[in-house]
Amino acid sequence: MPLKDTRRNIWDQLRQKDFRAFESLVPGELVIQAAFVALVPLGTGPLHLVNMVWLSVACALHSLETFKEVLDRTIKLVEDGPSYHRSTLNRVRGTARPIGPRRRHDPCPHDPESVSEEAFAQARKRLPQGFWVALIVLLTERFLAQHDGRTRFQGFRLLCIDGTCLNLANWKGLRDHFGTVSNGKKRRKVQARLVMLQLPLVRLPWRYELVPITEGERTVAGRLLGHLKANDLVLMDRGFFSFGLFWQVKQAKADFAIRAMARVKFTPVETLSDGTRLVDWTPSDRQWRQANLPTSIRLRLIDYQIKGFRPSAIVTSVLDPEQIDRQAWVGLALVDETGRVLRGAGLYHRRWEIETSYFEIKETQSLERSLRGRTPETIGFEVAGHILLYLLVRWLMVEAALAAGKDPLRLSYSGALGELLALASSLVQASPERASKVLVPRLLSRMASHFVPLRPDRHYPRPHDTKVKNKGKGKKQLPSKLASSDPAA
Repeated sequence: MPLKDTRRNIWDQLRQKDFRAFESLVPGELVIQAAFVALVPLGTGPLHLVNMVWLSVACALHSLETFKEVLDRTIKLVEDGPSYHRSTLNRVRGTARPIGPRRRHDPCPHDPESVSEEAFAQARKRLPQGFWVALIVLLTERFLAQHDGRTRFQGFRLLCIDGTCLNLANWKGLRDHFGTVSNGKKRRKVQARLVMLQLPLVRLPWRYELVPITEGERTVAGRLLGHLKANDLVLMDRGFFSFGLFWQVKQAKADFAIRAMARVKFTPVETLSDGTRLVDWTPSDRQWRQANLPTSIRLRLIDYQIKGFRPSAIVTSVLDPEQIDRQAWVGLALVDETGRVLRGAGLYHRRWEIETSYFEIKETQSLERSLRGRTPETIGFEVAGHILLYLLVRWLMVEAALAAGKDPLRLSYSGALGELLALASSLVQASPERASKVLVPRLLSRMASHFVPLRPDRHYPRPHDTKVKNKGKGKKQLPSKLASSDPAA
């Protein structure tokens, strides 16, 4: 057998052993379909497209290891297994012989089980962001085919959108592509902007973009919101308060909800039976007239206040109280005479789920601390691997929670990720039957054991909030983490 075919056979078997926890979630046909959508070639060597998807997840899962260690770790685990001597992989290794002398700069070693870091670096350059987005969209659609009811609230498919900044190493290629920002000490640091559209009731990513820091969140949001469908309800942070975005959502026959801004003036229209108000917003900015948009938009204003905090309001395009009533929007406002919260987060405060997801991706998965790349293509590959890993683990957590009769958002992500890492070597060394019938169900059971109780009255201020003096008339700003449904995940 030619060396190239032998090497591909070996790495296909390694992928099948190392990817067992996610094997049923990411079939090879789905990767091929994503490649077709993104017009990306599949490849013919050991680092073909399906194997590169596996390696992207492996690099994210073992974020503290070098690329070389990630490439070698599965081979070592298989060699250390009790049944390696009679395995197919053992019989295949060493059957191929190199033909002719090896060139000095040949990126492919003559060892049939080896793939060099240079070959891996070249392979990941051929994977654009469009491929990863297509794969994540197809995976999400596959998830929705099984668990669509988990993502809906009163007939609406619930979504949320937000962005975050990623700190990158100060390499020239990254500076030129992503741009820099001032750190307040007459120095500049390299940053990229990550904007994600998520299914908050299961914390599953749906679409994302990684762009230069100079590109605004609203601009990126405009592209992501272009994929909304009828009966989608997207929850947005106040930074996305935009007449253009509002009409874009409405034109997709979808709806939105967002925190009202103090400087925006509304024209009262009607007070509804539940105490909420219909209002018209007519912005004075001429750009919306030039874009041929209507001069105003009708909204529903939902005022609420928690004892001890400033008054707040939610603006939504869901005008009928029969569809979503006031208490469903602001359930957090149900408190007793002492100020203790009697009920968990209302519908709008589910927006915090994407903030929790960013924390889990950046801190629990160590995204920022583990970025090794020096080129935009490498950074894109690493970020895609982390988002893909997060999606797959979250999917397993949904399966685990449903089997145990629990809410998926009540399971600890750090606990689930720890259980996956703890069982990784056993999954690699087990037989296919034992892995599918014993170890994967055991993994789901252990994930479900990491249950986080609902504690909505706990206060987790952001780090910079502790240094900001309170400037209200004895009133405190509503703490962001108070609205989270999973502060301890």
